[in-house]
Amino acid sequence: MDITELYQCFLQCDGVSTDTRNIRPNSLFFALKGDNFDANEFAQEALNKGAAYVVMDNKKLITDATKMLHVPNVLGTLQQLAKYHRQQLGLPVLALTGSNGKTTTKELITAVLSQKYNVKATIGNLNNHIGVPLTLLSFDEETDIGIVEMGANHKQEIAQLCEITDPDFGYITNFGKAHLEGFGGFEGVIKAKSEMYDYLEDHYKTAFVNIDDPRQDAKTITFNRYTFGTEETADVTIQGYNAQPNATVIFENITFNSNLTGIYNTTNIAAAISIGKFFNVPTEDIKEAISNYNPTNNRSQWITKNSNSILLDAYNANPSSMQAVLENFVLLDDKREKVYVLGDMRELGKESNKEHKAIVGRFSEDSTNTIYFIGTEFYKTSNTVKNQNIKFFETFDKFKEFINENKISFQEKLFLIKGSRGIALERVLDLI
Repeated sequence: MDITELYQCFLQCDGVSTDTRNIRPNSLFFALKGDNFDANEFAQEALNKGAAYVVMDNKKLITDATKMLHVPNVLGTLQQLAKYHRQQLGLPVLALTGSNGKTTTKELITAVLSQKYNVKATIGNLNNHIGVPLTLLSFDEETDIGIVEMGANHKQEIAQLCEITDPDFGYITNFGKAHLEGFGGFEGVIKAKSEMYDYLEDHYKTAFVNIDDPRQDAKTITFNRYTFGTEETADVTIQGYNAQPNATVIFENITFNSNLTGIYNTTNIAAAISIGKFFNVPTEDIKEAISNYNPTNNRSQWITKNSNSILLDAYNANPSSMQAVLENFVLLDDKREKVYVLGDMRELGKESNKEHKAIVGRFSEDSTNTIYFIGTEFYKTSNTVKNQNIKFFETFDKFKEFINENKISFQEKLFLIKGSRGIALERVLDLI
């Protein structure tokens, strides 16, 4: 079946599905394969649960050729269909990537642009080779602007996602020390994320650029670009940043308040302001959107539990984001004892031991706060410091056991909880 025939089937459906556990009625089901599953085997189940058609690549399992549509490769066809659909709609699409802050920035931009336009954006962090096509296929004729978040953990992934998405605009939040194992080091991160810049330049598209970042400024100096930053030469000149207690940005002599924490989030806010201005969203509407945005999904969330204040930032962690949140947390003007619960940073490859040692070293002379390190990578560095305020636990269960056995009760503390997704440190909330 060629893509134009499949597209006609798609237009008859009410969206797409990829999981038989939550089939959408009258959907186009893609029978994807994973390391431990082959959805071709569940084609009939998908139809029984309400799918209109199943796209599959195992001919032997086809029992109804009118509803089971054979293609050479299901994943490739999903990506091809998404690209074809994007071309048929022809709406403006903004893509963004970066090492840190992608999802928060995407949500801020979505909130701002939604003040004036019908905006559809990546849901959650569905930002990979499957999530990006699903996002594109969620756009329809009523969508004014599409926003696509792109994640990557190896080279050429952003390039591939750009080929599928064909963005009119692009924004890179930053270059940081994330997924070092897959990228082969920090320079590999810069090169991989810059694949978006390569696509924008080659196709004469527009980049949104933070010109306060020397690397980003230098890489886009010859581009068609729209800039923001504290420089007077920026298209959107930011007059000031502040993060005490929450992240705020001053623009046009107006203070844009937010419910976000950390100086690192002020750049995310500034990006949303500048993109809002580019798309002619009134300044007061931009301010309202930013002030009303509340972070979710364990990202920079302030939580009050008993008498404790908790900054929960347990969605992900890498050396850059960890250093940023620690630098901000230290500066918080609060007289309560600080309690740090920090989990391993994953996918760092040969840099892992060095980067974990660097984080531990920050606390070597800390005599006033309590620091808990959780995970095998931090545990390997436990012999590098002799500070009684620091405790290491190889697993979360060991940490939980320690808290319960010693009947530790936390009162009037200021907590920071930060770690990679695999550590799932939001579980700490049950122990406070």
